[in-house]
Amino acid sequence: MTEKEQLIYDLIRKNPYISQQELAEAVGLSRPSVANIISGLTRKGHIVGRAYVLNESQQIVCIGGANLDRKFQVKNKARLGTSNPIKSVKSVGGVARNIAENLGRLGQDVILLTACGADSDWAYIEESSKLFMNLDYVAKIPGMATGSYTAVLDTDGELIIALADMEVYEAITTEQLLKQDALLSRAKCIVADLNCPKETLQFLSHFAQKHDRPLVLIPVSSPKMERLPDDLSGVTWMITNRDESETHFNINISDQEAWEQAVEKWLSLGIDNVVITNGKKGAMIGNKEEGTFHVPAIETEVVDVTGAGDAFSSAVIFSWLEGKKLIDIAKAGAVNASKTLKSTYTVRQELSAAQLQQDLED
Repeated sequence: MTEKEQLIYDLIRKNPYISQQELAEAVGLSRPSVANIISGLTRKGHIVGRAYVLNESQQIVCIGGANLDRKFQVKNKARLGTSNPIKSVKSVGGVARNIAENLGRLGQDVILLTACGADSDWAYIEESSKLFMNLDYVAKIPGMATGSYTAVLDTDGELIIALADMEVYEAITTEQLLKQDALLSRAKCIVADLNCPKETLQFLSHFAQKHDRPLVLIPVSSPKMERLPDDLSGVTWMITNRDESETHFNINISDQEAWEQAVEKWLSLGIDNVVITNGKKGAMIGNKEEGTFHVPAIETEVVDVTGAGDAFSSAVIFSWLEGKKLIDIAKAGAVNASKTLKSTYTVRQELSAAQLQQDLED
């Protein structure tokens, strides 16, 4: 056992009825981290079942992509048809996984449902992610490669081209999710990205309505907008960007009025809350109760754009679950995105609930 595992094991041995929150306070870790350590002790056979009583809160279930990201940034102006000197970095990514890590760092109990290969790429993702989310429900698919995303960035950190191998996510089927019926039916919130097949997303939409669970949909790219469920009534949040909204409605969001009208179009489909981000122009957020607001982006030095959208979405979800007003929800998203733009990491390493609050106050 590691030092932390031994400490938690000893505390459970002394008090089989101790809660995860009490354990977290005793050892100075977050509750999600304690949950993952307990899961590890169970897998190793040190804990047989759950003999202790837990007063657990509901968990956020994130469904979708968990990739190995490879980023290549050119040192000079990119030139096609020839070799370009670069600097490279490998990291973990995937929209659902990124959001899960952001929320885990913000102190939420998070479960990731995804599909992967039984390969070294998944081992790297698992090692990097397990402290912030529960990975016990991940489906390993024989003969498939773990999802990967390769980005080529210019000298300013802006994306030139991206290459995505996402075939494994076709295995996130309705049948796979039905195996987790009990888990999903008691979820605090279900977050799904459009790496999932359309049939799966339609199932989730109906499931969320039937069980009265909040459902957040996160588009991945404009081409994947065709995967949106046909019936969006009952979707709690749609967090999308300008290009994705233009693609779905076949419109041109060229000014503030068109941007606001696009929010209204989404709301008219029965979605409760909508955000449309627009890069440096900020975000438009709205619902039928509070109206529609524009929140400017925060000007900042851009080190790497990768993960900024997921940071925005995560802070929106977190702030909404905290009961914040719409305008404050959007501000939290903008702040977390701006801080992530300044980081070389896809999920900024200093993120916590206290840090996000401090960032908002600053």
